[in-house]
Amino acid sequence: MISLSPAAPRLAKLTALSVGVAFLATACGGTSTPSSTETTTSATGISCPAPSAAPESTAQAGGGGAVPPATTITETPLKIGSLLPTTGSLAFLGPPEIAGVNLGIKEVNDAGGVLGQPVEVIHRDSGDTKTDIATQSTSALLGQGVSAIIGAASSGVSKTVINQIIGAGVIQFSPANTSPDFTTWDDKGLYWRTAPSDVLQGKVLGNYMATCGAQTVGMIVLNDAYGTGLASNVKSAFEAAGGKVVAEELFNEGDSQFSSQVDKVIAAKPDAIALITFDQAKSIVPLMTGKGVKPTQMFLVDGNTSDYSKDFEAGTLKGAQGTIPGTFAKDAFKQKLLAIDPALKDYSYAGESYDAVNLIALAAEAAKSTNGVEIAKQLKAVSETGEKCNSFASCVTLLRNGKDIDYDGQSGPVTFSDAGDPTEAYIGIYEYQDDNKYAPSKEEFGKL
Repeated sequence: MISLSPAAPRLAKLTALSVGVAFLATACGGTSTPSSTETTTSATGISCPAPSAAPESTAQAGGGGAVPPATTITETPLKIGSLLPTTGSLAFLGPPEIAGVNLGIKEVNDAGGVLGQPVEVIHRDSGDTKTDIATQSTSALLGQGVSAIIGAASSGVSKTVINQIIGAGVIQFSPANTSPDFTTWDDKGLYWRTAPSDVLQGKVLGNYMATCGAQTVGMIVLNDAYGTGLASNVKSAFEAAGGKVVAEELFNEGDSQFSSQVDKVIAAKPDAIALITFDQAKSIVPLMTGKGVKPTQMFLVDGNTSDYSKDFEAGTLKGAQGTIPGTFAKDAFKQKLLAIDPALKDYSYAGESYDAVNLIALAAEAAKSTNGVEIAKQLKAVSETGEKCNSFASCVTLLRNGKDIDYDGQSGPVTFSDAGDPTEAYIGIYEYQDDNKYAPSKEEFGKL
C-alpha cells in the first residue's frame, strides 16, 4: 500500500492565479452557494469535501414556441461535418458527442432549419494519433463542402488537421479540445471550442487534491499535447497550494506496458495519484490496485473518466474521482440524448457538442450566410450580451425579430474570448460507485 502522510487532512489554500474558482454544489447542477464543509473520510487519509444537493437548473434543451420564418433564404444550405472518435483511445467519447451533434441538428431542423433550409450533417471518424484516419476524414468532409467541422475530441488529433481545415476557410469547432496551445494558434479566427482550456481543469484538479488532504502527488501522464499540458497545470496548482509532485512518469500513445511507470510512482509513496491518460487507464488501474493503491487515492481526468463496469471487478474504483469540463448533464437533456441514441452510457461533452451545433447555426443566421468565414465572424456576438436564450428555436426567434442574443447552453454559460475560447466554465467532479460507474459529486466554476 502507498504510505500516506501522517498529517491530518487540511484545507489547502486555493490559488486562483488567473482563474477565479468557486466550489459549487453538486449533482443537481450547482448554485453560487459554497458547498458544505462536511467531509467524507476514507481509510487512506484522503478526505474530500462531501457532495451536497442543489436545485436542478431550469435550462432545458429545445423549446421556444413558434419560430418566425427566415427573412433571408440561402441558396447553399448549411452543411456541418463531425470529426469525432468511433475508433481509437478516445472512442468512448464518440457516442455522447455524436448524440449531442445529432440532437442539435434535429432541433435546428425541427425549428425550420437555417436561413430557410434544413441543415445537413456528415459524420466521419477521427481515430486517434496512432493513425491517419483524421486526415482522410477531413479531406472527405472538405470535399463535400462543409462550412464547419465539429471535432476533433483529442487535442493531439486536432493539431494534425487544424491547418488543413482553416486553410480551406472552414470553421473547426471542437467540443472537447482542452490544450492551451490552441489559444495562441494562428487560426485566422476559424478555430473555436466549447470546452475550456486545461488551464482551468488543471487548476481545479490540483487544488481539489490539496483540499482532500493530499500533500504529495504522483502522476502518470500521456506524452502528448493534452497530457503534458494538463499535467503542467495540475502541478502548478498543486504546488502553489502547498503540495509537492514527487513523481511524474510519461508514456507514449500506442504503449501497452505500464509497469515501469506504475512502479516508479508507487515507490515515491504519494498521498494521491493523478492518472492523465486516455483508455490506457484500463491497463494502469489494475496494476496499481494490485500493488495496494486504494481507489480513493486515484484522481482521473476527462480523458479517462468513463464507465468501467464491464472492465473491472465491482468495487475496483469505488471512491476514485475524476474531473470533466462542463456542467453536469441534466435529466431532461439526458432523456433527449437517449431518444437519439438509446445505448448511450456516458454523457461527456454531449452538451458541448450540442452547443457547438446551435452556435454555428445561430451565427449563420446572424451572418445571413453559410460561408464558414462569415459564420465565424458572428460566433462571439451570439454568445455575449444581448437577450439570454438557451435553444436554437428561442434564440433564432429573437434574431429574426431584430434582437441581439446571448446564447447559454447545456455545457454552461458560453461566452467566447477573441481567441475562440470559453471565458468561463464549470468543471464537474465525479465519484466512482461500487459498480465502477461514475456519479456527479460537485461542480466548480472558473473564469479564464
